[in-house]
Amino acid sequence: MAAPIQCFGKVLCRISTPVLRSLFQHKPCSQKLVELWAPSRSAFELRQHSFCTAPSSKEATDDNPNKAAVRYQDTPWDYMESEEYIERYGTKPVWADYRRNHKGGIPPQKTRKTCIRGDEICGNPCPICRDSNVIIHHQNVKLLQQFINPYTGAVYEPTRTGVCMKQQKLLNVAVNMARDHGLLPFQIPHVDFLEEDFSKSHDAVGSTPTPTCLTSGEPWYTWYDKMVPDEKEVAKVKKLYKAYLK
Repeated sequence: MAAPIQCFGKVLCRISTPVLRSLFQHKPCSQKLVELWAPSRSAFELRQHSFCTAPSSKEATDDNPNKAAVRYQDTPWDYMESEEYIERYGTKPVWADYRRNHKGGIPPQKTRKTCIRGDEICGNPCPICRDSNVIIHHQNVKLLQQFINPYTGAVYEPTRTGVCMKQQKLLNVAVNMARDHGLLPFQIPHVDFLEEDFSKSHDAVGSTPTPTCLTSGEPWYTWYDKMVPDEKEVAKVKKLYKAYLK
């Protein structure tokens, strides 16, 4: 009895592998087998995930929420014209609605040194540090114009805009670089030069008499003229260094 069972098992193993392989090559047949095998599919549904294909954009954003900020890292000026910026700020500058939390009724005279220390962000970051898409760059002209006084051309103080000192330094460098590249206008004060300031015909120069030393031939200073030493002093020096003189 045991011998026929062993023979039947060997035959079944030889037949099962090619049959199953041919069945799974045809999708309709394999799907029918899965439906027959698993009538309640919702009870234990398996996620179809291929390790060879890249994850979808939705899964990528869920895994790494900071990837949205990388979009404007190379071209930060595109963010100023995007719908995200208009929905968040509208037509106002980025620092218009910012208010810093502080104790008491008197605000601090200086802003904080930096809002980001390592990987930690403070509770109330400045207008630039709170939005990772706002990047200071000398070509980001629309952002730089928000921090420049349109009447004087000077950069606003950090106590008015609330920007931390680290970002304020980067802002000053970016504004100066943008002006050097001709991206931002700046005014040079106009000064009218009068000919009287550079002429030699006015009263302060024309009526000044020439010094007597120039007309008489004497030197301007007395020690510039030829000096004759005293004979008595010369005799004392010769007597003192007589042994050393040849």
